[in-house]
Amino acid sequence: MDLKLSTLLCLTLLFSTILNPALSELCNPKDKKVLLQIKKAFNNPYVLSSWDPETDCCDWYSVTCDSTTNRVNSLTLFSGGLSGQIPTQVGDLPYLETLEFHKQPNLTGPIQPSIAKLKRLKELRLSWTNISGSVPDFLSQLKNLTFLELSFNNLTGSIPSSLSQLPNLDALHLDRNKLTGHIPKSFGEFHGSVPDLYLSHNQLSGTIPTSLAKLDFSTVDFSRNKLEGDASMIFGFNKTTQIVDLSRNLLEFNLSKVEFSKSLTSLDLNHNKITGSIPVGLTQVDLQFLNVSYNRLCGQIPVGGKLQSFDSSTYIHNQCLCGAPLPSCK
Repeated sequence: MDLKLSTLLCLTLLFSTILNPALSELCNPKDKKVLLQIKKAFNNPYVLSSWDPETDCCDWYSVTCDSTTNRVNSLTLFSGGLSGQIPTQVGDLPYLETLEFHKQPNLTGPIQPSIAKLKRLKELRLSWTNISGSVPDFLSQLKNLTFLELSFNNLTGSIPSSLSQLPNLDALHLDRNKLTGHIPKSFGEFHGSVPDLYLSHNQLSGTIPTSLAKLDFSTVDFSRNKLEGDASMIFGFNKTTQIVDLSRNLLEFNLSKVEFSKSLTSLDLNHNKITGSIPVGLTQVDLQFLNVSYNRLCGQIPVGGKLQSFDSSTYIHNQCLCGAPLPSCK
């Protein structure tokens, strides 16, 4: 009798689940309501056709729910199909840890202020879109951010110094925008993690802050800006820096006096106004990539390490560099 009863109960539950999918649905009703509002704000695009109110939102395209709480913790919308501005409702998904709009060329308008409400956010990626306006100051309120990417957009104005208040940031991508002004002095005072800095392909000007000497950056890419003056503070024998790209700026300093860390794997200084000679210390570095072309360097290229493994294009268009792989010194 017990077996029959338990079987009957199981069958009843099974049929009620089939007849009423809501009983088996994991998605939180508040989250589901917000997602449907986001879909409506985007004018119900085809790319979100799986966002059907009759189905479980944890199974929808680009949506992920936490396996324990079943709250929506990730919204990643890749590769086209959306047009208009980022809906204000994205700020009403309080458990969101990842928010990505990537390769959405018809996404326009500013970075939505309601994003500041997402206190659990760890990754924010708004890239390859047509969003415009400034890099907002309110991003510094998102203290759990480990990854911030705002590259390949139409952002203008200066970089907010408050971004250095993000204590867990591992990488900051502001490259390929139309940003102007100086690199903030506060970028030498990140509280906590020292992030990889990608600021290339903008219109940043002025000198690189000397405060950067205090921190040990793994990757620095300031290429294709209008930066001038000294850049030696980025380097240091005791640092663990791996990749430095300062190419195509207006930098002017004496390379002879710079000490390089042995961890350096890639160094690009091409198209600047750098003087002096190539330091012997670079023979002790296991470089995978080097370019010092189009500068004002002089003297013999030191023999040893990887320096002769690069072809002449690494060294051409300097005032009086000589020695292999260039013609021998007179």
